[in-house]
Amino acid sequence: MTTQSKGTALITGASSGIGAVYADRLARRGYDLIIVARSRGKLDQLAARLTTETGRSIEVLTADLSDKRDLERVEQTLKQDATITLLVNNAGFGAFAPLLDSEVNRMDEMISLNIRALTRLTYAAVPGFVARGTGTIVNISSIVAISPETLNGVYGGSKAYVLAFSHSLQHELASKGIRIQAVLPGATATDFWETGGVPVHNLPSAIVMTAENLVDAALAGLDQGELVTIPALPDKEEWDRFEAARRDMSTRLSRTNPAARYGVKELAKA
Repeated sequence: MTTQSKGTALITGASSGIGAVYADRLARRGYDLIIVARSRGKLDQLAARLTTETGRSIEVLTADLSDKRDLERVEQTLKQDATITLLVNNAGFGAFAPLLDSEVNRMDEMISLNIRALTRLTYAAVPGFVARGTGTIVNISSIVAISPETLNGVYGGSKAYVLAFSHSLQHELASKGIRIQAVLPGATATDFWETGGVPVHNLPSAIVMTAENLVDAALAGLDQGELVTIPALPDKEEWDRFEAARRDMSTRLSRTNPAARYGVKELAKA
């Protein structure tokens, strides 16, 4: 049992699935926890078990991050609690139906949780991390961030935002002592699929990873200093080549004249 604390980890969506496994693993690594979700009963059960098994301090914070007042309470915790050294932005939900079969208000709720809440919690945590010269932010994205055709387009777009936001945070904050990691899970055996109307047992077993394996791989990636962790990708060099091509192309995306293939005559400069 670890006695020296590594600080406090605040984990959203912690009542089940990936979030609950993060809570388990981080407590065993020596973190005290603030676990956040809507289900008080599940959080209390998790807190009781982890307190008994690890001896860590576990605080339960019941909040619906789609609710403005609840979100503000979690933001205040991040701003005021100087023991927090790690934020795991895990809360979110997905959808599988194509645009024409999706209900727009439900898509709006997804954007609110997957993007707005994650962004506001990050903004709440970062100033304190920078002031203390240390802190880690783990953002749970998805493979649909780079494969948007796989599932619902709004879901893919929301997770692409998480990936792009993580890149930007790394660019701005790495020199200030802040660690950033974006985790891109593939199909994972959680109630995510049931909630979206596609029970996980309907998926080919060969593509489904357990939440335990997913989180263990993600934490190994964090230990190895990865900015982007794709637990199922066999060859990391494949991602490195993808990322190198993106960065190389970025130097040629803004020029005075359109590319010659468009046949646009050069106009006088403004």
